[in-house]
Amino acid sequence: MRIGVVAPARPVSREGSLRMAAFMALTYPQHEIVFHPQCYLEAGHFAGTDAQRAAAFLEFANDPAFDAIWFARGGYGSNRILEAVMPKLGPAANHKTYIGFSDMGFLLGALYARRIGRVAHGAMASSIGKNDDGTAAGWVLGWLIDGDKRGLEPGLADGRPAAAFNLSILASLIGTKYLPDLTDHVLYIEEVDEPLYRIDRMLFQMAHATQLKGIAGIRLGQVTAVKDNGEAEGNYSFGETIDQIILRWCAEMGVPYLGRAEIGHVELNRVVPFGLI
Repeated sequence: MRIGVVAPARPVSREGSLRMAAFMALTYPQHEIVFHPQCYLEAGHFAGTDAQRAAAFLEFANDPAFDAIWFARGGYGSNRILEAVMPKLGPAANHKTYIGFSDMGFLLGALYARRIGRVAHGAMASSIGKNDDGTAAGWVLGWLIDGDKRGLEPGLADGRPAAAFNLSILASLIGTKYLPDLTDHVLYIEEVDEPLYRIDRMLFQMAHATQLKGIAGIRLGQVTAVKDNGEAEGNYSFGETIDQIILRWCAEMGVPYLGRAEIGHVELNRVVPFGLI
């Protein structure tokens, strides 16, 4: 298998990419990972300009020599290239697997909505830290290369189709043409770096989004690095736990809450393929 890495949002360091290349050389020496030079560009917040990021994605997605696109990193920016890339994806793009999470949810959602390739939520190609044993990266590679299901999120064992998003990305997709039809899907959500009142507000949007009517249930992944309410909110305790919040909004949405999930901005971020596994 030949895996291409592009960075539709923020750049990665060469050190980080070398760690991943070394890890793959040790674990899957007969397979190849290729980081596009665009991954190291810097244009303010982004890994190159919008045009550079779009061009890199299209180059690798439309190249039949690559079997998969493994997104390099999240942050912010993949939504800015959707209009440029989605109409230009050719036949080769249909035969690839695309994997990432967080901000990459914009691309994963848009691809899944158009049934382009195989799409999955999972750790990214910059995920191996200095003291990381590579478990999450190994889950991705095992699933991609060998079809190994040991790294899949355990809730998928219920056999229903699924999709997974960062909650902020999901909220941004609601009302756009890039949100896929998730009828009969179990929706997995996770969040990071948000105060509870904002999480509550985004869950209100999710619960009342007409595009999400018909989902089969909700699973909540990790909610990490929760911020305080901020000066505007008086820094008071929100008064509810995240579990109380999600139960309330699932009840208002009229869908079952199916429990917690092992996904999110954490070291052990499991794989959730979109659709049926």
